[in-house]
Amino acid sequence: MTEDYLQPTEFIDSDSPLVRDFATKAVAGAPSPREKAVKLYYAVRDGIYYDPYRIEHTREGFKASAILAKGYGYCVAKAIVLAAALRAQGIACKLHFADVRNHLTTARLKALMQTDTFYYHGYNDILLDGRWIKVTPAFNLSLCEKFRVKPLDWDGVSDAVFHPFDLEGRRHMEYVTDHGSFADVPYETILNTFYTCYGDAAKHKLKELGRAGDFDNEAEAESQKQATGNAR
Repeated sequence: MTEDYLQPTEFIDSDSPLVRDFATKAVAGAPSPREKAVKLYYAVRDGIYYDPYRIEHTREGFKASAILAKGYGYCVAKAIVLAAALRAQGIACKLHFADVRNHLTTARLKALMQTDTFYYHGYNDILLDGRWIKVTPAFNLSLCEKFRVKPLDWDGVSDAVFHPFDLEGRRHMEYVTDHGSFADVPYETILNTFYTCYGDAAKHKLKELGRAGDFDNEAEAESQKQATGNAR
């Protein structure tokens, strides 16, 4: 039922003062649900820094308010924040999960994960004008520029999921397995999947990821290396 996707939950704590304040400021001047949703999408996409190394694995760390307080998170964390902010504005939103193959991950992150598949990649289904629209707010604009990936813009009408190719025509992202939509975070399933599917990341129970590298600088360095190789 639609009502399930409007209510605060353990992780999508849309009733949190921090979440409500963030949402209210982000939608300032937007008269319609669609315009509010678009403003919130960009506020999360560019206002919460994408960082796959610093994944907080506790239940508290998966709450929208906790993620907002930190100002960074990976795809699931950013989808949680967007869902909470939308619900705080009375816009129904689900969490959607899929396994994706990321061809542009950094060498260091790929070595740590021992795969180029990201399990339980998180994005959102937003209800606008009677239909569900898929959007993913994961990669902030500055990171896209460093990776030479076209920023994922959203008009509030069409689906906005990862483009299959980057600006150089290389493969970027493939959706492999769809796990469906949820009213709240399937916390235990996500953690169990991480622990069993990611080599060293599983061994360290995610606690050591923050010491592994700087994703932003790695992306920039690898993009420059690629550009230098193409110029030769």
